[in-house]
Amino acid sequence: MMKKIATDKAPAAIGPYSQGIIVDKMLFASGQIAINPANGEIEGTDIVAQTTQVMKNIGAILAEAGCDYTNVVKTTCFLADMADFATFNEIYAQYFTEKPARSCVAVKTLPKNVLCEVEVIAYLGDQ
Repeated sequence: MMKKIATDKAPAAIGPYSQGIIVDKMLFASGQIAINPANGEIEGTDIVAQTTQVMKNIGAILAEAGCDYTNVVKTTCFLADMADFATFNEIYAQYFTEKPARSCVAVKTLPKNVLCEVEVIAYLGDQ
């Protein structure tokens, strides 16, 4: 069984995809960028502000799925500039305290020219 996740507390999809999909006991969330769902604008111009907004967006999707950051088993992180890696990690570590498995890569360009994007996979357990 598949179930789509949608919340107005995270940005609406800007393409032909869902915010997240639950399959069995797993949530597969689409990558989140620093769009503020309240106004549709990019939040901040530096890596701290943008990473913080990304984490808020992820938190909203996790909450809609009935879980939180501690349920995340894997993240994939995309940075526009690997020079932001240390600062990104400082913000990331405040949210992902259980230290899920992770990949982090630098990419040439991200949607809307943001500085970072993060996608997650979470285990929902026995809900």
